[in-house]
Amino acid sequence: MRILYLDLDTLRPDHLGCYGYGRNTSPNIDKIAEKGIRFENYYCSDAPCLPSRTALMTGKFGIQSGVINHGGLAAELRPEGRDRKFRSQLNEDCLPGFLRSLGFRTVSISPFAERHSAWWFYAGFQEMYNTGGCGQESAEKISPVVLDWLRRNAQEDNWFLHVNFWDAHTPYRVPMEFGNPFAQEEIPDQWITEQTFREHQKRAGAHSAMELNMYHADENPKYPRNPGQLRDYQDLRRVFDGYDTGIRYMDSHIGLILEELERQNILEDMAIIISSDHGENLGELGIYSEHATADFCTARIPMILKWPGGLAGTCDRGLHYNLDLAPTLAQLFGKPPRKNWSGASYADAVLNGEDCGREYLVLSQCAHVCQRSVRFQNWIYIRTYHDGYHLFPKEMLFDLEKDPHEQVNLAGQRGDVCREAVYRLNEWHDEAMRSLHGQPDLMWTVIEEGGPYHVRVADFEEYCRRLETTGREDAARELKAKYGQKADR
Repeated sequence: MRILYLDLDTLRPDHLGCYGYGRNTSPNIDKIAEKGIRFENYYCSDAPCLPSRTALMTGKFGIQSGVINHGGLAAELRPEGRDRKFRSQLNEDCLPGFLRSLGFRTVSISPFAERHSAWWFYAGFQEMYNTGGCGQESAEKISPVVLDWLRRNAQEDNWFLHVNFWDAHTPYRVPMEFGNPFAQEEIPDQWITEQTFREHQKRAGAHSAMELNMYHADENPKYPRNPGQLRDYQDLRRVFDGYDTGIRYMDSHIGLILEELERQNILEDMAIIISSDHGENLGELGIYSEHATADFCTARIPMILKWPGGLAGTCDRGLHYNLDLAPTLAQLFGKPPRKNWSGASYADAVLNGEDCGREYLVLSQCAHVCQRSVRFQNWIYIRTYHDGYHLFPKEMLFDLEKDPHEQVNLAGQRGDVCREAVYRLNEWHDEAMRSLHGQPDLMWTVIEEGGPYHVRVADFEEYCRRLETTGREDAARELKAKYGQKADR
């Protein structure tokens, strides 16, 4: 069997046509969705980039693998310790290593390992092609490498090809000669009203409306699609158009890959997986152009699986993690899962439409904020341990059926639902800690280090002065009261 895994960084499912988006961002992805199964409630267990792909490849939650941050002690895999053999257990337990044990030729075309110095990411791959831009390259740098590999190797059997595109990742960097396919279209389902927009301009924190580029509003001339701040509706349009154009540009290069597969007459009989590492805040919780929280819009990702003998043109609505992929592939190949995996197979959903969804999910983020969330029924409950200078309340609760953009916090009104969520969070945490055999929960290490990595890169006093000079004195005062002494350490 041949398997193509399209790993499309920072891709929100609700900005794809096959998930109901009003703009024509993804015609080629949509064609694959028609031939496979689309998962409606698929989530990364740990956001953003490094923690998410670690969970995918190791089959473990971040609390278990140790990778939950973008820097510091919690950006490295936990050492195996004295029980480590001549080779690391990762060799066999990682997703590509497992497929390699089944006889697959495993190949990755991605800059991810270098971007995060996550050299373990190469475990299990026989061939690795680093496209060299550390995730700053756009699709025209990646698709030629993919096409070259396919022209030389596609006719062979039993390969797994991982391809990583970055065009939807901030800063939106599609070449200007591609134009703006959406220049004449309004933003679909525009929930950001004038009142909401003005309220967002008063918010604090990295990638808030007044400082899209972390903690300042400077614009980089290399990225003209990416504004430095949102002063008016036109700046808001630049964000949405830049993001959607990134998806459309990437999709056009995916089309080139599909054409090559069709030319070689192997497209129909092969497996294709389309997913992402995380979504993107596009105004939710007052954050723009970043994947900064453990909420619905950041943790929810697309999952489209075209599988020979699997269902086609259907939708699965069960709750699943990205780390469920490895045990799913194991079952599809008739093999037992690795004992160290934390995932649960949804192969029966792929083959016969059976409901394999979990009762609830726990979602984590410790790179921009420290949050853990519980996704169950129609709810997402978000518990904040470090707010990343966004001044989030300790508890947030949103009814996603009525409020998918998380505007109305119901935590104060629905204490019953919050208590149920906390019970589930504690159950998950107890089980995870038992699996660690006395090792610590590194979220608290992150907080002791000074907070999530993308908070520690800021000059706290300088940022407070910026808040004061841009009409947000109340936010500056509140931040100083909350973090002043800690930030000075």
